[in-house]
Amino acid sequence: MRAVVQRVASASVEVDGRTVSAIGPGLLVLVGLHESDVESDAEYICRKVLNMRLFPNEKTGKSWDQNVISSFLPLSFVTSRISEMRNDNHSSTVMQRNYEVLLVSQFTLYGVLKGNKPDFHVAMPPIAAKPFYASLVEKFQKAYRMDAVKDGVFGAMMKVNLVNDGPVTMQLDSGQSSKNTNGVIEGS
Repeated sequence: MRAVVQRVASASVEVDGRTVSAIGPGLLVLVGLHESDVESDAEYICRKVLNMRLFPNEKTGKSWDQNVISSFLPLSFVTSRISEMRNDNHSSTVMQRNYEVLLVSQFTLYGVLKGNKPDFHVAMPPIAAKPFYASLVEKFQKAYRMDAVKDGVFGAMMKVNLVNDGPVTMQLDSGQSSKNTNGVIEGS
């Protein structure tokens, strides 16, 4: 399973000219289902998305955990700010902020180009993908709050509107093994 997670100030989904879902601040999650996805893939994506620390710390206003950033900084800079880093400078999750999540199914996340033509042969077929995606939405709702998790319309032509916040965009792939777009499962 692949998820493209965007931190948003707002997002909505329109189908046939009418808004079917809308959120304020939170996460827009585009979800692609691979033909070999199983329940554990859905559990992994749900857990990771809901626990991603993508929102600034409310106390400090800092966007990222200082310990993560420090791995990219010179040692002298890090040691001079060690006391600051020991403070609670962790960023927040969508759940800690009581923000919303908008899930949108997008089989094209597993597309590849064959010449100039898109090919989606490793995406889960719609007959299997529809109930699998519905169970993913339900997983998110149970793990967080029913009213805080919304979704688009599976299989519909959707217009997804969003106001990026940052922008902050992360891509997640599930599973113990990585799945490449040729459909071959590679060991970890």
